[in-house]
Amino acid sequence: MDRDVVIVGGGVVGAAIARELTRYRLDVALLEAGPDVGAGTSKANTALLHTGFDAKPGTLEARLVARGYGLLADYAARVGIPVERTGALLVAWDDAQRAELPGIVERSRANGYDAIAEVSIEEVYEREPALGPGARGGLLVPDESLICPFTTPLAFATEAVLAGCDLRRATAVTGVERFQGGFRVETTGGALTARRLVNAAGLRSDEIDRMLGFDRFTVTPRRGELIVFDKLARPLVRHVVLAVPTKVSKGVLVAPTVFGNVMVGPTAEDVPDKADTSSTEAGQEYLRGEASRIVPALTGYEVTAIYVGLRAATEHVDFQIHFDDGYACAGGIRSTGLSASMAIAEHVRDGLELERQPRDDLPALRMPNIGEAFPRPYQDADRIAADPEYGRIVCFCERVTRGEVRDALASPLPPADLDGLRRRTRAHMGRCQGFYCGAELARAVGEHA
Repeated sequence: MDRDVVIVGGGVVGAAIARELTRYRLDVALLEAGPDVGAGTSKANTALLHTGFDAKPGTLEARLVARGYGLLADYAARVGIPVERTGALLVAWDDAQRAELPGIVERSRANGYDAIAEVSIEEVYEREPALGPGARGGLLVPDESLICPFTTPLAFATEAVLAGCDLRRATAVTGVERFQGGFRVETTGGALTARRLVNAAGLRSDEIDRMLGFDRFTVTPRRGELIVFDKLARPLVRHVVLAVPTKVSKGVLVAPTVFGNVMVGPTAEDVPDKADTSSTEAGQEYLRGEASRIVPALTGYEVTAIYVGLRAATEHVDFQIHFDDGYACAGGIRSTGLSASMAIAEHVRDGLELERQPRDDLPALRMPNIGEAFPRPYQDADRIAADPEYGRIVCFCERVTRGEVRDALASPLPPADLDGLRRRTRAHMGRCQGFYCGAELARAVGEHA
């Protein structure tokens, strides 16, 4: 066999599994159809580190999100992934929503999260003075946090690559079959064989599952549109402002981001096309209406960007994680997959039933900081004195320096395009959306390719 394990899908879950397995003396390959890890669903989400307080008790999702929260919080602190513990405020806007609050508290406690607390209307407005009128009550969830959705999968994949993982980007799987006690994986870059196979293909996880003869779930893409407001709006929102969840989604939230902006979204619309990440007039109008209702002052600020993500929704209420004679399927992983990623990786590791010999030469990792609440290179006089490139701004909107761009291009997992550079440095994601820096950044990426 070419490999001990082949993992299909380089999103946050696939990358977390690759990192976990390469902590042992295993020969692992990670296949990603797109140009980069974390470039699909993983890059366009609400970027929250969830406690799992509102998960359905007794589900695998509830258990893995709760476990994943602690694992990822510790890992982020160790390797430098930006995290801000803002806490969340779940707000009820009418009597029907208000009546749901005791049930949410009960569900939270059933999930092992006891810090949730009901707060009065007065405290709701004390905590969030810019909220619109009409709130009828709220719940405080003090441990909900913001996390960088870009750095997380990049950290997982970088650590895996440094530990010897064979990462193959722009490599789509075209066929899978059982082969001589293992698996043969056909790809656009040739065939691979492996003793074990992991399906972490996100939106296409049902398709990979069917290649092996199963018919357990169907992924129906759930489109989520998001609006990002200018950094000047950041003082308007102190917590993640959550909605009372519905059967379809967690509702529209208003939240800060680790990049210093304010985000509103997502919508929740089932679509037939797994590649349809287009924004819609109806979706944007709805989000603007929700923004003006929840935090009315937001409408006075510029919109910096619009994002659209597709969640891997299925007909089931739980994650679709299955084990079948050397094959692990990690499908139907919705928005909580970011928070649960490291726990999913543990669960898959154990389910594969591999002989595992821990490595004693694991790489040390420290990721570049791109969070606004932490020191950036342009603010570090000593760093600039040692290397003037960290004082030369190339993206003025986001204060990204030439030194950071240089480092990203020379990293163990360099970007293949401008989008990859943006997720490593923040360049090209500010007010001007690359109007001033785009040509120079494109040239830098092109020269490195």
